[in-house]
Amino acid sequence: MTQKLAIIMRGLPGSGKSHWVEQFVVNLSLEEALRVRQGGIFSTDSFFYQGEEYRFDAKKLSEYHQRNLTSFIQALSHAEPIAICDNTNLCRWEYMAYEAAAKALGYQVRIVLVGAPLDKAHQQLCAERNRHGVPLSQIQRMAKQFEAF
Repeated sequence: MTQKLAIIMRGLPGSGKSHWVEQFVVNLSLEEALRVRQGGIFSTDSFFYQGEEYRFDAKKLSEYHQRNLTSFIQALSHAEPIAICDNTNLCRWEYMAYEAAAKALGYQVRIVLVGAPLDKAHQQLCAERNRHGVPLSQIQRMAKQFEAF
């Protein structure tokens, strides 16, 4: 793959963003898939893990978003062929820096929305299947923040 690609995921917790990423990676060549797995997927959630345990701390959210963005930009600057931002990115301002950095460094940018954040049935499904125990009430609040492209 000679074209450098940055993928920015969007969607509620439990919408299937990480599943989409997994399916995308599985369909790459083995060499590309290994490279993406080793240094091309960036999720703020990853900073909340202590070993196997996910421990969300709202006080750390801003710092961890900044660290995730920094890691993403470092990968772009090292010309990783594929870089994926796997965050909720419900509002444009949340992913603008990722998009701007990728474009500035010559990447094709693909923004992928998974699910329909404003759909009540989708919100319910997300509440049932998200991995971090985000309750329906929080998912509904997040959905209200959603900005279409």
